[in-house]
Amino acid sequence: MLRKIRLAVALLFFIMITLLFLDFTGTLHAWFGWMAKIQFLPAFLALNVGVVVALVLLTLLLGRVYCSVICPLGVFQDIVSWLSGKVKKNRFRYSPAVSWLRYGMLVVFVVALLAGVGSLVALLAPYSSYGRIASNLLAPLYQWGNNLLALWAERVDSYAFYSVEVWMKSVPTFVIAVVTAVVLVILAWRGGRTYCNTLCPVGTVLGFLAKYAYFKPVIDMAKCNGCGLCARNCKSSCINAKAHAIDYSRCVSCMDCLEKCHRHAIHYVPGSMIPKKNMSEKATAASGEVDAGRRGFFAVSALFAANSMVKAQEKKVDGGLAAIIDKKMPERATPIVPAGASGLRHFAQHCTACQLCVSVCPNQVLRPSTDLKRLMQPEMSYERGYCRPECAKCAEVCPTNAIHLTSLAEKSSIQIGHAVWILQNCIVNTDGVSCGNCARHCPAGAIQMVPKDAADNESLKIPVINTERCIGCGACENLCPARPFSAIYVEGHELHRII
Repeated sequence: MLRKIRLAVALLFFIMITLLFLDFTGTLHAWFGWMAKIQFLPAFLALNVGVVVALVLLTLLLGRVYCSVICPLGVFQDIVSWLSGKVKKNRFRYSPAVSWLRYGMLVVFVVALLAGVGSLVALLAPYSSYGRIASNLLAPLYQWGNNLLALWAERVDSYAFYSVEVWMKSVPTFVIAVVTAVVLVILAWRGGRTYCNTLCPVGTVLGFLAKYAYFKPVIDMAKCNGCGLCARNCKSSCINAKAHAIDYSRCVSCMDCLEKCHRHAIHYVPGSMIPKKNMSEKATAASGEVDAGRRGFFAVSALFAANSMVKAQEKKVDGGLAAIIDKKMPERATPIVPAGASGLRHFAQHCTACQLCVSVCPNQVLRPSTDLKRLMQPEMSYERGYCRPECAKCAEVCPTNAIHLTSLAEKSSIQIGHAVWILQNCIVNTDGVSCGNCARHCPAGAIQMVPKDAADNESLKIPVINTERCIGCGACENLCPARPFSAIYVEGHELHRII
């Protein structure tokens, strides 16, 4: 019964968190967005003390149920392991913990976190790793399916669905997502929870706490006949059947062993009910390992699917006549991060590159960075859209508070960058025609058109930018008709300010 309850809740979390990354409308976030915000690392970076304390207490009470129920990457590995079990049964065996690797990876993670090396943090963070897999490999499939439904709905005069553009947002992030998925599938197929108990920093921290959990799986030696069936079905490889001992730091409380034992010799009970013989044997077998692990923990504490190669239903013509050349991203001296991020430094320190904001951005403005210092963390660019003042989806879904807005009014008063005009690219200069697109669409009224020739009021007009009023939304850059580079682009600010 306990295993069935665990499976039901885990599947609910897994499905809904996956849909958060697939739902480009942002509708589900109003109902299930909290599931992303109770992930351990996002809650820690958001300084959400309530959630962190609740997860710690949950681990001290029930063991590592976070890893087997709440963490989507953990459930993903369980699914792969379950499929592998259909091919070969009873394939696991006990193996000692690789403590030097577990705590070594935790040290690397903490150092990267303190040093602000966001790309390395993002590589090791379990929730962010699954987010990249979902947004880069699963989201394009979901969107293509949506486009097929939209095509069918259009033919029956229904507006229940609408087409969306499927495009590759970042080649490096896509490659990393593919490699991560392949590595995880191989490890889970062969060894179950190998990643969780050797590489995952969250698993290592919770594993240390789980050793002191109140409820634990306990082997009743009066009933156990030493068949080892529990150990051969333990995806964490933490049951030493010969010594009747369980390494609770690696046990994810999946309850599989309870169901597999034909003699009902394993019970999930308070730790005080562990037989003394069991405890002494366990201590003798792993005392050096536990001591090393404790020292390592305290030492650390001190310190797509190609998101699509082919563009779905891409519009290539303007009015059915002239071919439109795709815009190219300008070279910005300073990258642009969303309003509510405070600035580059704050954003880099708090963002785990989970790609949730990239997935939900309705204006196609956010995309993963290709810069090594901020690899996979989202940045803004305006080739496909601009940041609309009435939209705050990224701040609504961000689980770490790397993007935080109190209201839309606050967003409209934050300057994330300023527009820069390039005379050589402007069609007023290159084609000798009147335009003014940038001024007409500027929501901040920061652009005015003035005569190109100051002595002739009838001459063609060019834009003049009031950088004190510009908020860096990118409407001017996006709507500029110049190709392939806009005649006006936004330069980012390292530190955002209120105007």
